Amino acid sequence: MATDPQIVNVGLVQMSTSDDKSSNIGKACQRIQEAAQRGAHIVCLQELFASPYFCQSEDAAVFDLAEPADGPTVSTIAEAAKQNSVTVIAPIFERRAAGIYHNSLVVLGPDGERLALYRKMHIPDDPNYYEKFYFAPGDLGFMAVRTPHAQVGTLICWDQWYPEAARLTAMRGAQILFYPTAIGWLPQDKAEFGAAQLDAWKTIQRGHAIANGVFVVAVNRVGHEPSANGGIQFWGHSFVADPFGVVLAEGGEGEEVLVVPIDLRRSEATRRNWPFFRDRRIDAYAGIERRFLEGGE
Repeated sequence: MATDPQIVNVGLVQMSTSDDKSSNIGKACQRIQEAAQRGAHIVCLQELFASPYFCQSEDAAVFDLAEPADGPTVSTIAEAAKQNSVTVIAPIFERRAAGIYHNSLVVLGPDGERLALYRKMHIPDDPNYYEKFYFAPGDLGFMAVRTPHAQVGTLICWDQWYPEAARLTAMRGAQILFYPTAIGWLPQDKAEFGAAQLDAWKTIQRGHAIANGVFVVAVNRVGHEPSANGGIQFWGHSFVADPFGVVLAEGGEGEEVLVVPIDLRRSEATRRNWPFFRDRRIDAYAGIERRFLEGGE
């Protein structure tokens, strides 16, 4: 692949998981190696990659899966990052303290060093997505992380529906927004709503790319994970969109590793022609920090 410093090869690891945590971590390490061998500079794993998506039910015993941000899962992935000389975005179930847990990710540099810790800001509570039982909301804010190849913005799953999160991350200098994800169809919904749900998911993230003149990388899991009420069929379709919203590459519904070259100069070119940041009316946005403006306040 190209050695142009403005070309960054992003690796997307889309995989299924089992109940064997060590097996999931081992698979992730193998996929990181595969992406690196294919030229990836930055590799992103899916949300909560080390386990099945346990938030389909509320079970206090699941807290035993959590680890500190410097625990054995992160240490193993850090070693994989170092061995393969790549930056890795590694989502984790973080144990911050007794009774305080977060849906988090760690950005690991190509020497295995920790570059950043991000905690998911928006926490859903929907059928089969009972995350509020498990996770405290993030308190580290939105961030752009300097890596050897690009400034990356790190957000997680439910964050991807919020234009405020994308905007603030881009405003901090992120050139690429990474969204590790766990999203899919409930069996009872797929026939009627499945196509529209998938399209909405892709559309909102392509919108973030366009509105902010940045690349978006969404990395989802795959496979059916059962639960008492039918489980979730995770739809995959991991993709990369450029600053004009063009989908450069997209996965299917099975396990795969995508390695996609992106040209950071596209952001400069797009923002020159669509200067949304220049034309923002920052003097007219009072109230955006409110929950809702009753009566047109």
